[in-house]
Amino acid sequence: MKRMKLHDMSSDQLVERFAAIGIQQDEALLWNKIAKFNQLYEQKRVIEEELKSRAGDQRSALLPLYQHSNWQVRLNAVHATLALDPQAGRQMLETIANSRHFPQAGDAGMSLVNLDRGIYKPR
Repeated sequence: MKRMKLHDMSSDQLVERFAAIGIQQDEALLWNKIAKFNQLYEQKRVIEEELKSRAGDQRSALLPLYQHSNWQVRLNAVHATLALDPQAGRQMLETIANSRHFPQAGDAGMSLVNLDRGIYKPR
């Protein structure tokens, strides 16, 4: 996805695309398609950067995804917004870790450990 095309999309459209990518990542993990997951990760990252670059840092538009039905979408939203709302982000990481829905629960658990150790510094 080209940056210019993203620039022309509304924040709501970017959030929809971000959620769709998370669902596709979940499926890629299920079928052990790591190359596909990594490709999708890059697309997700570019969307995060586009939202962050917008006036007032529009990553806050991702916060409603904490309630999404897909665990990967929730996890992606937390990682994208943790710097904006650390308390809500930490609570969601704890929720995901306690869900025992793997592999997302493992990622969330390690993120909590690394936050506590000062290794993971959200931006």
